[in-house]
Amino acid sequence: MTGTALLDSVESHTRLAGHNRVAMLLFRLGEKQLFGINVFKVREVLRKPPLERLPGMHDLMAGSFDYRGKTIPVIDLAAAMGYPPQANADSAHLLVTEFSCSVQGFLVADFQRIAHFTGETLEAPSSALGFGGRVSAVSRIDGQLMAVVDVEQILANIEGSAKEVSHHIQQQAEHQHLSLMRVMVVDDSVIARQRITGLFEQMQVECVVCQDGREALEKLQNMLETGEQMVSLVVSDIEMPRMDGYALTRAIRETPALRKLKVLLHSSLSGVFNEALVRDVGADRFIAKFQPDLLAKTVMELMAPSTN
Repeated sequence: MTGTALLDSVESHTRLAGHNRVAMLLFRLGEKQLFGINVFKVREVLRKPPLERLPGMHDLMAGSFDYRGKTIPVIDLAAAMGYPPQANADSAHLLVTEFSCSVQGFLVADFQRIAHFTGETLEAPSSALGFGGRVSAVSRIDGQLMAVVDVEQILANIEGSAKEVSHHIQQQAEHQHLSLMRVMVVDDSVIARQRITGLFEQMQVECVVCQDGREALEKLQNMLETGEQMVSLVVSDIEMPRMDGYALTRAIRETPALRKLKVLLHSSLSGVFNEALVRDVGADRFIAKFQPDLLAKTVMELMAPSTN
């Protein structure tokens, strides 16, 4: 199956989004273990092209190549996940992906097919599985374990620490008295949670942290029942096990006592299709990860008294 044929049915997969279902592109990294990545993050699947490796590149970089007139980096995903490198394997395949408005390639041993999963069948991985934070969710298909790669973790290992909020943005946050408010951060990626909560620490905003939409909804309902101080804003990832960000937003809008709560969807899914879905589920805003100043400015806009 060619990469074009593989992604020709993207319209049908789009209809799954917003209903706590996701289409995963399945592939292997050299052994029997199946891995997955959201099909919306994959632009194309190619046989490994000739790659150029320059001095000073990170050890996990296989090189770069010309993709439709643009030079893009290629990461050896097999090596990043602890499997034998694929950089010199003639049989390797290349996944051309888009994350957070950037395009990069990932080398894998081979690709299998597209499979559909519901949020309920995806769960957080146990540390006993030994993926070491490089996997954000697991499920089973045809009796086999399928692991969803935490691409944010892989990219962070290569790119290093994220940029911090600029000083003038921190000053604006201080003048807005955001320290009196609480924000709920919902994300299944460890590195993403660390970056977002770190941003709110710089803005002196208290965070309530959840690993998926189900946990977030339960905490919000518990706040209502116990009288605990309610959060002013929910900043949620979209792709998550059990309940995704779209389903969480729908549930918030369908709960009368939570209906006016501000919701910001914050995801590495940066495709155009998100815009319509954000409107459909009732989110207040969508921005792509991870742009500290843009995230901070958007948070301040949504938490300003005039928007409440």
